[in-house]
Amino acid sequence: MFRKMIRFKQQITNEECVEVLKGAKRGVLSVIGEDGYPYGLPVSHWYNEEDGKIYFHGAKAGHKLDAIKACDKVSFCAMDEGYREEGDWALNIKSVIIFGRISFFSYEEDPEKVREVCIGISSKFTDDPNYADDEIAKVGKNVLCFEITPDHMTGKLVNEA
Repeated sequence: MFRKMIRFKQQITNEECVEVLKGAKRGVLSVIGEDGYPYGLPVSHWYNEEDGKIYFHGAKAGHKLDAIKACDKVSFCAMDEGYREEGDWALNIKSVIIFGRISFFSYEEDPEKVREVCIGISSKFTDDPNYADDEIAKVGKNVLCFEITPDHMTGKLVNEA
């Protein structure tokens, strides 16, 4: 059902894919938008190692939500910061692409899960242990959390040269 990588020599292991997903602060979510146009948007995400799912949050209205309601199939891409070999100008970048299904839930439906997601995301950006709880107290009722269940994941290491 899913294509094999053409450049299979660049393919990284599932463990390396997980490390990229855990370390990357942002990724690009792609949905099928209005009139069949692709709609890709950057999101701050959290990869939950316990269930192997990707989480992020957003508003309870808008283009993204409308597209997800129309079709739950999505693609998600994340990449690491890359590295350079000594004396080389080119970056070596690991990227991961996931195809999966997306669902969503609100604070009213599952406040503990929303809290877990928000803590997971905010821990990438701040060391303040109260940040997520403070934000949830202010705007939690307006937050929708999204959950991507992967169907297929591949990753590769690319040299920019």
